[in-house]
Amino acid sequence: MRYLTAGESHGKQQTTIIEGLPSNMPITQEDINESLLRRQKGHGRGKRMQIEKDLVDIVGGVRHGYTLGSPIALVVRNDDFKHWTDVMGEDPVAEDENIRRVVTRPRPGHADLNGAIKYGHRDMRNILERSSARETTARVAAGAVAKTLLKHLGIEIVGYVKEIAGIKAVDREDLSIKDRIEISEASPVRSLDEEAGKQMMDAIDKAKKDGDSIGGVCEVYVEGMPAGIGSYVHYDRKLDGRIAGAVQSINAFKGVEFGIGFEAARKNGSEVHDEILWSEEKGYYRRTNRLGGFEGGMTSGMPIVVKGVMKPIPTLYKPLQSVDIETKETFNASIERSDSCAVPAAAVVMEHVVAFEIAKAILEQFPNDQFPKLKKAIDQYRDEIRGF
Repeated sequence: MRYLTAGESHGKQQTTIIEGLPSNMPITQEDINESLLRRQKGHGRGKRMQIEKDLVDIVGGVRHGYTLGSPIALVVRNDDFKHWTDVMGEDPVAEDENIRRVVTRPRPGHADLNGAIKYGHRDMRNILERSSARETTARVAAGAVAKTLLKHLGIEIVGYVKEIAGIKAVDREDLSIKDRIEISEASPVRSLDEEAGKQMMDAIDKAKKDGDSIGGVCEVYVEGMPAGIGSYVHYDRKLDGRIAGAVQSINAFKGVEFGIGFEAARKNGSEVHDEILWSEEKGYYRRTNRLGGFEGGMTSGMPIVVKGVMKPIPTLYKPLQSVDIETKETFNASIERSDSCAVPAAAVVMEHVVAFEIAKAILEQFPNDQFPKLKKAIDQYRDEIRGF
């Protein structure tokens, strides 16, 4: 299974095409819209989220509520495009008219300058429109389809915020995934810790008042994954490696860890590895889950726990210094968006890119032309490993 996205931040629409889903899987627009609307929420978001109300239009691959087995095409239209038609339209414009719109001032922390150098663009709007986090709309749409598949297979997934601006939520290992979903959905910053959530909101408000931005840490938790998904045989079949790459590819993400992650470097082996137990009811399981549900690039059957680090958004109301590529003169960088903190929204994005990688790995491992046969194969596999 794979997907491609197309579209610019202020263009007509975001488009997603997904290939490789089985036929006869139940899915509706509501399954996808729920995820898209969650992405737009969160304390600290800017006015753009008030303009765009992201709703999907399924334009291919689904009929009467079921997948066909052919590629699925999804469209999310940009309501604000009517205000950007002259700037972002596909029709040619007069050269003198275009010169007035050219962006020659790269913003620190963005793709502007590097992208202009790579693709030879003297107008950096050609870079910033595509490199914008608006593209995650299309990725969440793809992930929502994957989440639907996983849910039908008894696999649940949720993303929430662990930390913002150094304020850490208390670990709640006792919480079920149902509790994690309910608590994070009720929190304006998607925190499982109400008191920390209040402090996070205060920090976001202060950053906005100061013209600054702040980052944080998101966590994704997956329950219901059977052991043995992924492979140790080749580097590119290790599922934790695939998930890490997908998370790292999200705009502004700068680090990934599983379970206790980097903390393992500061502990003895006896404090890191998870002892193996067995019971008639559970089969094999681990006493702890410090490795975050992975051993040898494969799932262990324990919940998958993965964290991602998001840097502060680089566009600030107290702009950083940069250099105009035409005049080579210094200037204070311009403002293209106004979120002071997008970590709560990023948790939703992370949830969906992880969902896609997990669904992809499952489809690689089991018969996948028809969804009923896939579900039967997974159920049979669960029975087999329980009695292994």
